[in-house]
Amino acid sequence: MRILVTNDDGINAPGLKVLETIAAEIAGPQGEVWVVAPAFEQSGVGHCISYTHPTMIAKLETRRYAAEGSPADCVLAGLYDVLQGARPDLVLSGVNRGNNAAENVLYSGTIGGAMEAALQGLPAIALSQYMGPLSEDLPSIFDAAAVHGTATVRRLLERGIWDQGDYRLFYNVNFPPIAGADVKGMKVTTQGYRKDTFFGVEPHISPSGRKFLWIKGGPQHLPTAPGTDAAANLEGYISVTPMRADLTAHDDMTRVREALE
Repeated sequence: MRILVTNDDGINAPGLKVLETIAAEIAGPQGEVWVVAPAFEQSGVGHCISYTHPTMIAKLETRRYAAEGSPADCVLAGLYDVLQGARPDLVLSGVNRGNNAAENVLYSGTIGGAMEAALQGLPAIALSQYMGPLSEDLPSIFDAAAVHGTATVRRLLERGIWDQGDYRLFYNVNFPPIAGADVKGMKVTTQGYRKDTFFGVEPHISPSGRKFLWIKGGPQHLPTAPGTDAAANLEGYISVTPMRADLTAHDDMTRVREALE
């Protein structure tokens, strides 16, 4: 099996090392793991592509490259430059440092990398590690992902739904913020919504008197509705959420047609 790996935390991120290990176990001794990851952190860029300026790419080691671009850029670079058209069998994005559950999905570069792979017609999985008080003192904050990552990916490959639709299905996996030994299992969930948790800005004045704005997020441990991703994670479960890039509100199409046509 040939696997392409990317992330949004950057080429030197510890979560990427965890994912490379997972990918190597999935690919097997006769397989190939190719890494194309951002040269610098790209958290929060979503599905951005560098459409208006070029992306520099550098070979660091055999099958390991760094690109000055977003995770989606890295997927494109991997498919059309690094692999020279030899398409991978699977694209893995992560393991992100922090959850990509609920509204975080919409901002996540980790999700953006998997989404671009799906738009290119490839099986793709995004993986993220929820952080919390119970994981901070572990030898590795990625313990749950490291312990359960390979089995989770393998289960998705063997038993998951992999369609051939125009907006191909991909998977968003979040590991709970606890030790791997304490993980209770896996739950298939919908994307949740944290009420009263929003991104905002925090202004600061520099020594030169200029104002700068820092983007800041809200609390990450507020419960979401039962059956959703963050709720499952905070209960100690791995969440698996099937997703598509199609943003159409299909559930309201009939009402909108009746109102407007």
